[in-house]
Amino acid sequence: MTPVRLETRKLLELALPVVGSTVGTMLMGVVDTAMVGRVGRESLAAASLGGVWIFGTFLLFQGVLQGMDPLVAQAHGAGDGRRCGRVVQRGVIAALLLSVPLAALWAFAGDFLAFTGQEPALVAEAHRYVAVQIPSVPFLLLFVAVRQYLQGRELMRPALWVVAIANVFNALFNWALIFGHLGLPALGLYGAGIATSLTRVLMCFALLAMVWGFGLHRGAWLPWSRASFEPRALARIFAIGVPIAAQVAFEVWAFSGSTLISGRLGATAIGAHTVTLNLAAFAFMFPLGIAQGAATRVGNLLGAGRGEDAQRAAWISVAMGAGVMSVFAVSFIALRPWLPRIYTTDLEVIALSASILPIAAAFAIFDGTQVVACGVLRGMGDTRPAARYNLLGYWILGLPLGAWFALRGGAGVAGVWWGLALGLAVVALLLLLRVSRHGPATLPPGARLD
Repeated sequence: MTPVRLETRKLLELALPVVGSTVGTMLMGVVDTAMVGRVGRESLAAASLGGVWIFGTFLLFQGVLQGMDPLVAQAHGAGDGRRCGRVVQRGVIAALLLSVPLAALWAFAGDFLAFTGQEPALVAEAHRYVAVQIPSVPFLLLFVAVRQYLQGRELMRPALWVVAIANVFNALFNWALIFGHLGLPALGLYGAGIATSLTRVLMCFALLAMVWGFGLHRGAWLPWSRASFEPRALARIFAIGVPIAAQVAFEVWAFSGSTLISGRLGATAIGAHTVTLNLAAFAFMFPLGIAQGAATRVGNLLGAGRGEDAQRAAWISVAMGAGVMSVFAVSFIALRPWLPRIYTTDLEVIALSASILPIAAAFAIFDGTQVVACGVLRGMGDTRPAARYNLLGYWILGLPLGAWFALRGGAGVAGVWWGLALGLAVVALLLLLRVSRHGPATLPPGARLD
């Protein structure tokens, strides 16, 4: 078997379980939405508003914890299990520290939503929905820290199994607490928030139980000591992770900005934009899994001192990300009259969404390329360029151009997507140049993060 085929197989082994767990996590949100929607339109709207704040803030703190990725992956590649153990201990400390500001942000959800001009009654319900989930914050971040530790050591399946189990219990908790079964009161939207919190606690303890029960920490653990709390080593996770959080922030809030621009064009426009964005987000789950596989594989190979092999893995993973999104792009074009019908029966929304799906197809290819290239750089510990490129691509180019095309150029909601696609094309190009000129093969032999 050729080196390229061997590397492709290895990357698929790493990426597919991550894709499964990511899609599984997304499925929990779908189930939540479906069940809350049966309570009433107002509850669904409040849950959607609260979910925007939860999702947007959580991704930032998850990004910081992803600063563990290159540290664990490179230590694992070097065969240094003690260093892997020390990194996860510091990751646990970082997760607990980060729980405080994240919980504080969730406590102010109502103030933020009120600032954006939402209806007061919906703001009150959304705040209550978010506030009841605050106790689950440390468990959620601890789950992320342990997951990144396992994934950096090529152990991708435990998180997949935990998410699969969590989907079952999430549906059960929702059924019992929203509608009042198993002798419990019917709590409606409030019950949905409690159910989500319970599911997060379950995920945390299930993953920890799997680690200890199956001995997944063996060979990559050591007793806690004062060294676990060493400030400079802890700061290393933040130094790598904060740019990842910034990169995520620029991207996530750019899509929020694109929705606000679309909202100025009327109900049909924002409906079509939302449908198209949902389809693009589902497709994005697949290269996102490849990106995690790339971060792990590149980090492992660099830790083993195999820079040229890491460069090969980088290019193969980028090609895989672009390739899988090319398949989705063709589907967006070929199935554009039917795909929007999954979300709505409104003929005007369906027609408008179908007209912008070809633009989303181009966007998808750039998106698959850039996210995997970000994964490659994350495996190297080179996380700052991606944050700078996202700032340029989304906020200096994409959103301003999209707003001008849509509001002044007469392109309507299609203009928003042209702006996003052009901005993302620039991001993808800059990241490819970074991987080419400063990729794994350019590092000195034996160079790795400590």
